[in-house]
Amino acid sequence: MNGMWSMVAALFSFFITACSGKKLIPFLQRVKYGQTILEIGPSWHKKKQGTPTMGGLMFILGIAISVFLCIPLYYFTSGIIGVQAIETPFMIFKVYAGLIMAVLYGMVGFLDDYIKVVKKQNKGLNPKQKLIFQFSIAILYLASTYIFGNSQGVLNLTTVDIPFLGRLDFGIFFWIISAVVIVGIVNAANLTDGIDGLNSSVTFFAGIFFMIITSVSGMFGLSVESAALIGGCLGFLIWNFYPAKVFMGDTGSLFLGGMVCALGFGSGQHVVLILLSMVYICEMFSVILQVLYFKVTKGKRLFRMSPIHHHFEMLGWSEIKICALFSLAEAVFGVISLLIVLYKV
Repeated sequence: MNGMWSMVAALFSFFITACSGKKLIPFLQRVKYGQTILEIGPSWHKKKQGTPTMGGLMFILGIAISVFLCIPLYYFTSGIIGVQAIETPFMIFKVYAGLIMAVLYGMVGFLDDYIKVVKKQNKGLNPKQKLIFQFSIAILYLASTYIFGNSQGVLNLTTVDIPFLGRLDFGIFFWIISAVVIVGIVNAANLTDGIDGLNSSVTFFAGIFFMIITSVSGMFGLSVESAALIGGCLGFLIWNFYPAKVFMGDTGSLFLGGMVCALGFGSGQHVVLILLSMVYICEMFSVILQVLYFKVTKGKRLFRMSPIHHHFEMLGWSEIKICALFSLAEAVFGVISLLIVLYKV
């Protein structure tokens, strides 16, 4: 029963996302919401100038509709056929709270894209504005989790399962660290959006492993949410795989980062969240290391270009090959994550 509704959620999300491209992409072309390719990027990316952006709206719509439809339908049908729905109110709350968090991040990305594309200001929101918005969203999500969890008598809200060390209680520091982790992963996901199909491919595999892990752990709502994420990414890849007909923009990449965080925190799999975000994190640290190395060596570069996917481009790798390599890396981290969960179970 649970597996059936996860499949339905994936199909709903896929078809809504894929079909919306037929309307949204021509609309974005008509209103000239095209991507501006900066001079600091690879020179061959100039041919992508004007490709419609803000395409992340497609899978935001598909995923949100899918989640909001499939979870109530599960409870309705389970009652009819006499199947006991075992999801607690707190688990259902975390599904919807996580989705709302991701949508809010998508709205910040939309604002950033709007300023870049419509107002013709290439930098969009400045770093301070972005961080204020992003931390506010993370704090709102964590505060709502704390308040609702306490109201439901949920224990161990600040504990983390760490492999081979057991459960550690971080106390108040849990909330501080969590806010930093959420904002960090969301921004890291944003940096992963640099070549056709990369972010959606990597997140597709993250969604697959989250779906397996939440299913094994008996978390139906999060399994459905993971399935919706899988369907949305796959539906978007129809339009975004090389050569891309549309880019997701910050609208989509910030939303995807928010979704991955929602699944990680919602399931209480904090170590798994880090592992399944490792490709994003490597992209982020490649930028940090590049900047630090440039400053320390007074102008030398550690990578030919950062984020690191551009380094591989500069080595002559095709965009398809880079997507395949990064997706394979994500799958490896996914297998490690699954083994950790199965070991605990």
